[in-house]
Amino acid sequence: MDIIRIIIAIFIPPLGVFLQEGLGKHFWINVILTILGYVPGIIHALYIIINR
Repeated sequence: MDIIRIIIAIFIPPLGVFLQEGLGKHFWINVILTILGYVPGIIHALYIIINR
């Protein structure tokens, strides 16, 4: 299941975080990072998915 989340996180970072953590603070942080720049959103999403 983690591989699917990682693939989703590469294309749609907030969705990958949502599938891992739900609608918490990490989701909203990722939405902001993705708006500010696509790459920071991907890095944050991968960090959340891999470390949890």
